[in-house]
Amino acid sequence: MKIVSYAAALGLAVASCSLAVSAAEITGAGATFPFPIYARWAEAYNKETSNRLNYQSIGSSGGIRQIRAKTVDFGATDAPLKAAELEKDGLVQFPVVMGGVVAVYNVQGVPAGQMKLTGEVLADIFNGKISKWNDAKIAQLNQGAALPDAAITPVYRSDGSGTTSVFTTYLAQVSEGWKSGPGVGASVQWPVGQGGKGNEGVAALVQQVPNSIGYVEYAYAKQNSIPFTQLQNKNGKFVSPEAKTFQAAAASADWKSAPGFGISLTNQPGDEAWPITAPTFILVHKAPEKPEQVAEALKFFDWTFEKGDQMAAELDYVALPAQVKDLVRASWKADIKDKSGQPLFKK
Repeated sequence: MKIVSYAAALGLAVASCSLAVSAAEITGAGATFPFPIYARWAEAYNKETSNRLNYQSIGSSGGIRQIRAKTVDFGATDAPLKAAELEKDGLVQFPVVMGGVVAVYNVQGVPAGQMKLTGEVLADIFNGKISKWNDAKIAQLNQGAALPDAAITPVYRSDGSGTTSVFTTYLAQVSEGWKSGPGVGASVQWPVGQGGKGNEGVAALVQQVPNSIGYVEYAYAKQNSIPFTQLQNKNGKFVSPEAKTFQAAAASADWKSAPGFGISLTNQPGDEAWPITAPTFILVHKAPEKPEQVAEALKFFDWTFEKGDQMAAELDYVALPAQVKDLVRASWKADIKDKSGQPLFKK
C-alpha cells in the first residue's frame, strides 16, 4: 500500500541523516490531505541535500494549533485562515499544491467510477435524509445499476480537518438543508455515520464497512484502489476526479482576491471542473523566533516548486501554475523577515 510506503520513506528520510552534523531538520505538522506528496518530496529532498523533514500528519486543526504555539517551523492546513486570523497570529499563508476531495464507496455490484451522484444527493446521504442505496433519488441517477436494498453508512472525519472544511463548504454550496443544518467547518456535528481519524482512517473504514461512503483526498482513494463516485458539477456535467478536472476547476481562479491566497475552488464553473477541488496551504510566522529554521523551510518549498511537479503528478496532485509560484515567492520576500527586518528568502 503506497501510503504506508511513503510514511516509511518519510521516517527513513528523518533517520538516514541523523549523523550528518551539518544537515538541517525542518519540522511541520497538520493536514493529512497533502501527506503523501510531502513524504515523497521529503525523501527526494533528503537524497539531494541531506536535509530532512519531520512532518506530523495530524489534521489541519492540529497544524494550526502547533504553529500558533510555535512548536513547529510550519503548520499545514487545507482550510485557509481568514485575514483577521493571520493578522492576529502574525502568520503568512501560502498554497503549495492542489488536489481533490472525492466521495469513496464500498457497494458490492457497483464498479469503481460507475456510481453517479449529485451534490444535493450526497448532502442528503451525509445528512441522513437518504438512508438506503436503492433510494429512488440514487436509482434515478444510476439506472441499470444493481443498487442493494441496504442501509448506507456514511464515514466522516472524527478529527478537526481541512478536508472536512472543504467537503462541508461544497455541501453547503449545493444544499440548503446542509447549509442550515450541520453547516461548514473543520469539525461539524454529523447527523449519522461513523468517524475515522485522518484521511487514512476514513479510507480504512470505507474499505472495511460494507455499504459505506466517505470522503478522502483523491490520492488516498487512488493509491488504495477505493472506488470513487462521479459527481455532477456546476455546469450539470458528470465528471470523474483526475488531474485535468482539478486543473479545470482552478483555471479561472483569482489567486490575488483573498489575503494569504485563501481562495476556494469548490463548485467552480466549467464543463470539466471537478466540484470539490482545493489547494492546501502552509503557515509560517512573519517574524519567527527561529528565523534560520523558517529560512530552511522556505528553501524546501522553493525546491518543491522547482523540482516537485512531476512527483506531484505521479501521486495525482496538481502543481500550482508558474505565475502563482512567483506570487508566493514574492510574498515570502515581502512578508517573512528576520529579527533585523531582512527577508528570510534570499533567492
